[in-house]
Amino acid sequence: MYDVVVVGGGPSGATAAEDLARGGHSVALLDRAGRIKPCGGAIPPQLVREFDIPEDQLVARINTARMISPRGRKVDIPIENGFVGMVNREDFDEFLRERAGLGGAVRVTGTYKRIERDSGGTRVIYRDKRSGEERALHTRLVIGADGARSNVARDEVPGCDRIPYVVAYHEIIEAPDAVGAYDPARCDVIYDGRISPDFYGWVFPHGKSASVGMGSMVRDVDLKRATADLRAASGLSDCRTIRREGAPIPLRPLDRWDNGRDVVLAGDAAGVVAPSSGEGIYYAMVGGRAAATAAAASLRSRRVRDLRLARQLFMRDHKTVFRVLASMQNAYYRSDDRRERFVSLCHDIDVQRLTFEAYMNKKLVKARPMAHLRIGLKNLAHLTRLVPACHT
Repeated sequence: MYDVVVVGGGPSGATAAEDLARGGHSVALLDRAGRIKPCGGAIPPQLVREFDIPEDQLVARINTARMISPRGRKVDIPIENGFVGMVNREDFDEFLRERAGLGGAVRVTGTYKRIERDSGGTRVIYRDKRSGEERALHTRLVIGADGARSNVARDEVPGCDRIPYVVAYHEIIEAPDAVGAYDPARCDVIYDGRISPDFYGWVFPHGKSASVGMGSMVRDVDLKRATADLRAASGLSDCRTIRREGAPIPLRPLDRWDNGRDVVLAGDAAGVVAPSSGEGIYYAMVGGRAAATAAAASLRSRRVRDLRLARQLFMRDHKTVFRVLASMQNAYYRSDDRRERFVSLCHDIDVQRLTFEAYMNKKLVKARPMAHLRIGLKNLAHLTRLVPACHT
């Protein structure tokens, strides 16, 4: 009998499993081997500090973000007093799983099938990877960290099918030499309706490789064709393709993360991907930690209502940031004219500084009220067309 079975071994599930195991709980971490999450791989310094990530996990340190508008205008934003770290998810996720195992979690390789309950308690039924047979993990609680469109959420938590998703697709390519349009220390973010009509495209360096991709909520968008066009526009068509991956990305947190009984969600399964940016790794790990905290509280108190703590703790710290980013996406991603104005706004030094201070430290910067006021006025001017889209 385990205290907790964690379903899913990505950053969220591995973090939850490690926290609980190091806290003295018996934990099984169930993961199906071989899947690599499609992801740009960006992590902020706050994640490195908060989760004690060693330097050797970073395959690149980004010092500039380039915003590219539909008309091809480029705005380079220096990342002052910090950096954006890049990780390869294949290696990073396994590092987190290994660390959870070293912390005391039992690693189980297989595919989640369902949860069963009877007078003997709760069992997570999975298909064992080696034998192909169905087996059971007896447990008191379950953390569903099995990604967007989570099977655990589908089975256990009402309302999980009512949140919007972006479908993301990327290609991992061999990185070219640092010539032409490609810079191994710069992330390019492309706001162009020809690449994505409602989200954005990206070129993110990963040391010896790079992630090139895009996302969209529009069902009839040809993701592979759009990515090919993006590679051509970026001078990357001739680079060897290492692998191709696609997956849904949730655009807002679920209204409920637990089933009121013995299951709580974490990470993409709970919808904790930042709107506008699509950033997920940091919030997945924070969500995993919140789920572990809630599970530990429920085990200690024997009150199922303590599972609600997971969502409460996360939203207490991040609700405002998610609300602001959702407003930005709704305001600026709806047309190329709006995207052009968004890139124009990125010229502003106040926007640049506050944006990356908030990104690196994961909180809104409140120490510069006049800067916030100026940004608000400029934002209003762009949205009401009081200034031209090319205004800098």
